[in-house]
Amino acid sequence: MNATFLDFATLGADELDSTPLLNVLPNLRIYDTTTPSQVVERIRDAEIVLLNKVKLDRAILRQASKLRCIGLTATGVDNIDLDAAREQGIAVCNVTAYCTQSVVEHVFGALLTLTHNLHQYNAAIRTGAWQESAQFCMLDYPLRELSAMTMGIVGSGNLGSAVARAAEFFGMQVLFARRAGAAGADDGRIPFDELLQSADVISLHCPLNDQTAGLIGNRELALMKNNAILINTARGGLVDSSALVSAIDAGQIAGAAVDVLNEEPPSNGDPLLESDNPRLFVTPHIAWATREARQHSVEQLAGNIEAFLRGERRNRID
Repeated sequence: MNATFLDFATLGADELDSTPLLNVLPNLRIYDTTTPSQVVERIRDAEIVLLNKVKLDRAILRQASKLRCIGLTATGVDNIDLDAAREQGIAVCNVTAYCTQSVVEHVFGALLTLTHNLHQYNAAIRTGAWQESAQFCMLDYPLRELSAMTMGIVGSGNLGSAVARAAEFFGMQVLFARRAGAAGADDGRIPFDELLQSADVISLHCPLNDQTAGLIGNRELALMKNNAILINTARGGLVDSSALVSAIDAGQIAGAAVDVLNEEPPSNGDPLLESDNPRLFVTPHIAWATREARQHSVEQLAGNIEAFLRGERRNRID
């Protein structure tokens, strides 16, 4: 079986065991990275292509006449032209729930950093402010308890549900947003605008698609409480970066923790990176990326391919 992994280095390959994949695909060719200009040549004769972030559009897929299966080491599939794959009879499978614990820990690590102002207190100590304090402790920055806050969650899949459970453990009230266009069934979910107006923390866990692109912009930020915190560990395209910076600078919302940007890596810059506001906490797309989560994605991918080779459907998108 002719198989190729296009971008293994995006998983931090040095820390991972590739044996599960090699057991299923002994002749697997593994590339650390693949540039757009190299994709066509590297998949031209492949029957199975494995990847994380490399984009496969219609034009590329048309040149991969032998391709039977695309396996991703991620849940999101927005880098694959699914319509083109379906038309060519190419199976697409992803991995699910592999990084749930990692994302939950990141969400609350970032949230606690902001609500307890850990980064500002640490910076103050390094400049000698505590050493010169007249009191035994510093209370220069506000400290907020999670149990007094309401968590609003957009997206009720594995990640959103797990974040909700952790929020409840901290004593937070939890609200889920109703999906746009969904019937108003009595399922406990509330309209999106109502969630924006009610929540002290809003955490995004929905996919990026035509319905969710630009989900949070000027209008939505204006609806939020001025003490609200936005957390985005989903996709950068969900949030208008310029609008978010402006809202934080103006005190329209209390702050934000952002792990994803529109362009990654952000080689052309981003308003979120240009801001020095301490109430904006930005990390380089690492919420999903504990070593355990990355190894789990490799193992789950191997299971998906093994099932495909047996003629079984597992984690299939189509």
